[in-house]
This record gives sequence, structure tokens and C-alpha cells, in this order.
Amino acid sequence: MRSRVVTSFVMVLILNSFSKAEEKSPKFPAIQAEVQTAEWAQEWWMPRHQQKLRDLKKQQRVDLLMIGDSITHGWEGAGKEVWERYYAQRHAFNIGFSGDRTEQVLWRLGHGAVDGISPKLAVIMIGTNNTGHRQDPPAETAAGIQAIIAQLAEKLPETQVLLLSIFPRGPDANDKLRQINGRINQLIAKFADAPQVTYLDINDTFLEEDGTLPKSIMNDRLHPNAHGYALWAAAMEPAIKQLLGE
Repeated sequence: MRSRVVTSFVMVLILNSFSKAEEKSPKFPAIQAEVQTAEWAQEWWMPRHQQKLRDLKKQQRVDLLMIGDSITHGWEGAGKEVWERYYAQRHAFNIGFSGDRTEQVLWRLGHGAVDGISPKLAVIMIGTNNTGHRQDPPAETAAGIQAIIAQLAEKLPETQVLLLSIFPRGPDANDKLRQINGRINQLIAKFADAPQVTYLDINDTFLEEDGTLPKSIMNDRLHPNAHGYALWAAAMEPAIKQLLGE
């Protein structure tokens, strides 16, 4: 097991490189802000977003922000006890939404999800649904993640970003979707070339030495169970402490 933290260079590089790429390249879904359109999410996705806006106003102080998809959403489910132990006293706020791809995160950030707060740290882990739902090319998913970082830089200029590698999925290293995520991770590691972005790869925390992903950690080989969330929190804790200045 190992973790890798790559530190940074200049945030302007991310903003400039994204805007230039956007000018030159055709539009693709990963960078187009969009609400969640999946039929199974229609009854709860927008109400959750609206409830999160209300919760944000009530909480007022947010020091630690978690951004992502169902894996981050799961801090309110299988990871709830671990959340209470590690993050409840740190003025943490969770805006993980099941099923979200990069474009849904972009939409939420543009529609109030972080308005009125100034967290010390935002943790981002997103992209596995770009892979699982559409098998987007790794460079497109990486561009979506880059766009999220750029949007956070504009909205939360004082906030540090901890960018997590997309977690492993599938039974072993031969899994096609895991391989796509691996290529995305190689690309997004470079986004730590900015002073407020730290990249952290804790994927080996979840894997056996032969690269298999045990069901005792992720029952469906995608979403952590309670044990998986405990492993995640413990592996991330040194970086969280450092970036929060604790």
C-alpha cells in the first residue's frame, strides 16, 4: 500500500490551458455543465441540490468540502460513522451526488453549490461515471476535472484543493473500466502543477498485492462499504491534516 502526494506550481496554468483548449477543441459532454438527466435520478437529484443549498446557508461555516459522485455521496450512507469520527467536528460539508459525471459537478458549482463559503480545503474525486456510463476518452474526462478545478479557483480563490485519483473498480487490473480510470489518473496527476492543488493517489489502499479489488472493501467492486470508508479516511488523513493546517 502506498500514497502519492504531488504538489504544485501555478494556478494560472490550469485556467489558461483550459480556456485555450476550449477555444481550439470541439465541445464534448464532460466539459458542458448539465443537470442530471438519468431517469432513475429525476425524483431526488434536483431536490437534493436544493436541500444542499438550504443546508449550506444553515451551516454557514464550511472548512472542509467534499465534492464528487456516489462514492462521495456514500459518506452519508455506508461511510456515515466514519464521517462522524473524522469530519463532523471539522465543519465539513458533503456535495457528492450519485450518478454524477464531471458535467453535473460543473452545473452544481455554477448554481450555488459553493456560494457564500470559503473552505480551507475542497476534496475532489470524480470521473468514474464518465468512464462507466459512456466510456469517455480519458483526455475528455480529465478536461472535465480540469474545468472543475478552474471553476473552484474562480469561486473559491483561497481554497486548497485535494484532488484524489479515481478509485479502482472492477475485479482486477484487466478490467477495461479500471484501465480507463488509470489513464485518466495519469493525466490529472499533472494538475498538481498549481500552488493550490495537491494530487493524492490512495488506490493501493483498497487493493490486494496482485491488484485484485476485494468484495470485503467494495461489495460491488465500485462503492466502498463501511470498511472501505474507514480505509479511505485513514489513508487521506495525513494530507487532510497538512492542508487544513492542523
